[in-house]
Amino acid sequence: MDLPVMPPVKPMLAKSVARIPPGMQYEAKWDGFRAIVYRDGAEVVIGSRTGKSLARYFPELVTALLAELPERCVVDGEIVIVHGDRLDFDLLTERIHPARSRVDLLAERTPASFVAFDLLALGDVSLLDVDQARRREALEAVLSPARPPVHLAPATTDVDVAREWFERYEGAGLDGVVAKPLDLPYRPDTRSMYKIKHERTADAVVAGYREHKSGPVVGSLLLGLYDAAGVLQHVGVCAAFPMRRRAELAAELAPLRMESAEGHPWAAWTEGSAHESARLPGGPSRWSGTKDLSWLPLRPERVCEVGYDHMEGDRFRHTTQFRRWRPDRTPASCTYAQLEEPVRYDLAEVLTGR
Repeated sequence: MDLPVMPPVKPMLAKSVARIPPGMQYEAKWDGFRAIVYRDGAEVVIGSRTGKSLARYFPELVTALLAELPERCVVDGEIVIVHGDRLDFDLLTERIHPARSRVDLLAERTPASFVAFDLLALGDVSLLDVDQARRREALEAVLSPARPPVHLAPATTDVDVAREWFERYEGAGLDGVVAKPLDLPYRPDTRSMYKIKHERTADAVVAGYREHKSGPVVGSLLLGLYDAAGVLQHVGVCAAFPMRRRAELAAELAPLRMESAEGHPWAAWTEGSAHESARLPGGPSRWSGTKDLSWLPLRPERVCEVGYDHMEGDRFRHTTQFRRWRPDRTPASCTYAQLEEPVRYDLAEVLTGR
């Protein structure tokens, strides 16, 4: 492979802002695996955000990229899996599997798509120092004819359209809008763009915590919601506390500490089969590797309010943000029914720009 931009390149990133800024290019924020694709003739490299290759996990995409991309190019985009009328991140994570037979099976059962949103090189020319507006023009010129599963990400410079996308596209599994300054060159590994994400709040039961790597203070709070059957399901974590606050939380929660998980709603968390019928902390994951997933059980008696962006199935998609304790709420009142459900939106309309 001999391209003007060679792997590995770390993608340009975005920083969070509260509102959609005016005077920029706007795109939907895709919820998948960020990937930079390098094609030189018959060679294709799919680089992840960490620089590791993703090609072996998505053989069907390698075939499609060879068919739909220019002979020599470097394209930034997102690998996603479409399930029904929306994106499905859980199905996407299942594709990272060590067994080739499993990878091949899933490539047929849950094929992936690639959504392209930037062009870093074309032919013998690097576009890293070219402004965003002209890179977009070049990307449209070479990828407008692309066929599924390779897609050109819809983009607009109309801030009113961007606001409409922000409200409507969430029902298709997207999680916000990205704003890119029109004069912006491509700057790898810098937060030069802007992302605007949905944020909501929910009241959740604090049913345990993991200790911080620095010692016996709170690393993350384990959160639960009661389902329709009255079962407390583990739905995510709350983290990112200052060190002083971590120690304060450990002291606040000490009266709720249980000597063991016996009698706790998540007592069966060490049993692999239990995770098949309930959502429990410490579930097996190919992402966690040898990471210590043990946790300290608490009597599920305390409620906190957390901020979250959106749900992935029956769990919080990302780490939530602690807002406040809710002594006025009972644990039994913390159910899925309180969560706002976005209006469904056909993902096919997003991908085709309709």
